[in-house]
Parts: sequence; C-alpha cells; structure tokens
Amino acid sequence: MEYVTTLSGVSMPSIIYGTAWKKERTADLVTKAIESGFRGVDTACQPKHYNEAGVGDALERLARDGIKRENLFIQTKFTPIDGQDPRDIPYDKSATLQSQVFQSFEVSKKNLRVSHVDSLVLHSPLESPEKLLVVWQAMEQIYQHKGTKQLGISNCYDVEVLKFLNEKASIKPAVVQNRFFRQTGYDIMLRKWCQEQKIIYQSFWTLTANPDLLANPLLQKQAQEFQKTKEQIFFRFLTQIGIVPLIGTCSDTHMKEDLDIFSFKLPHDVISEMKSLIDMTK
Repeated sequence: MEYVTTLSGVSMPSIIYGTAWKKERTADLVTKAIESGFRGVDTACQPKHYNEAGVGDALERLARDGIKRENLFIQTKFTPIDGQDPRDIPYDKSATLQSQVFQSFEVSKKNLRVSHVDSLVLHSPLESPEKLLVVWQAMEQIYQHKGTKQLGISNCYDVEVLKFLNEKASIKPAVVQNRFFRQTGYDIMLRKWCQEQKIIYQSFWTLTANPDLLANPLLQKQAQEFQKTKEQIFFRFLTQIGIVPLIGTCSDTHMKEDLDIFSFKLPHDVISEMKSLIDMTK
C-alpha cells in the first residue's frame, strides 16, 4: 500500500475501499478487503446507501484477528436530510442543523464502535452558503474535540462553492470526494485548484462511469506491456497523478488486482498521454 499525507497531516491510503450499496454483505466484504491488504474504508451515516454498523462489525472482527483500528483509515460522512431516506433518518430531522451534525456523528461512533474517525466528510453541499457554513462549523467543533483528524466534502462539483468554503473555514477541507466522469469534465479545473491548495481528490464511480476510457487503445496497449488488466492501468494512472480512487469491488480477484497496482509504475510519457484522455478543456 502507498499512502499520501493530507494537509491535516493524516496518512491516507492511496486507494480506499468503498462500502456503498453493500447492505447485509458489508461486514464480510470489509473484512475480506482489509485482510486482502486494503487499509482504508469509506462509509457514511446514511442508511439509504450504507450499512455503517456493518463496517463496525468488520472492525471488531479484524481487531480480534490482530488488525488494530489505529492501523486503519476510517472515513465517514454527515449526510444532510435531502440525501436521506425520509423513512430512516439517523438523527432528529426537526433539530437544528448543528444538532443534526452532532447527532449523526454520535450515531457513526456507535455504529463503528470507535472513539474517533480519521476523516469526516460532508456528503454534499447544502442549498445555501449560510447553511453550508453552519454545518461545516459544527464539523469543525467535532474536529476541535478530536472526534476526527480531518474534514472533507463530497459531491462538490462547483469550484466556486469549494473556494467559498475554503476561504470561510477555520479548518480547511483536506479531501474532496467526487464522481469521476466525462459529464463533469473529470473535474479538471476543480482538481487543478485542489492541487494548488494541497487538497486530496478522491474519486468514486471510477470504473462504472468510464467504459470508453477503459476501452481506449492506449490502456489496452499498456495492459499488454505490463501484463496487467486495463482497470489496473487506469487505477495506477490515477494514483500517479494524485487521485485517491475508492474501490467497491465484491470480487476476491479484483481486490487482489487492485492492491497489485503498487507493484509497477507507468512511465512519464504514458502518464502524459493518458492525461490528454481526460483533458476536457481541449
């Protein structure tokens, strides 16, 4: 495993196991992923899409097997009401925004059976700058009380929103987690700004949304030259340009292949060619 150090000083794995949509299989799959070599797990306090308690079950199993929590990177999220199933909201929907953040985080700690997380992410920007700041300031309080080692934001595709948050925040966002696909121009301008601010960009939906990239002859050629799969080539390319991909495979084989990307490096000329494939400014 390779690691990157965030602006908050957190050592974050260069690939992270994503747990969305795993439902009742979450505990088994997270256990398998960590035992295979993953050291980072992404979840959320959002029962609609995540089984956060299942991640907690896996952490307990792993601890019994000698894999300690302090050797793992655990990331969870506060999901605003708009992103929750109205029938299963994990906090009091009538409470203030600040209280919702605090309640959600207490549920996360209970689900995960931990005293703190390594990364707390706002699942999406709110509908107004004022509400965004209220939520972010509540997350900052969690940070200040050592509930999390860093803060981040997800599903933020407007660089101006990110700039606003970064300017107003006392605790700057250390990560941005976005869907990585053509429809948003692969976030090229947002990622450039993130690099300038030393904010780490995490990608999700990385394979599913990009069948055209995976079918590109350049990836096919490199897969043959390195005797790897085209998915391995793509993931390795992303890690070499500073992107941390979330990987949600349920396959033992794919887990092993995903971890094997650190056994080789793509040359600079190949990296440059592949960058041109996702440069939507041309």
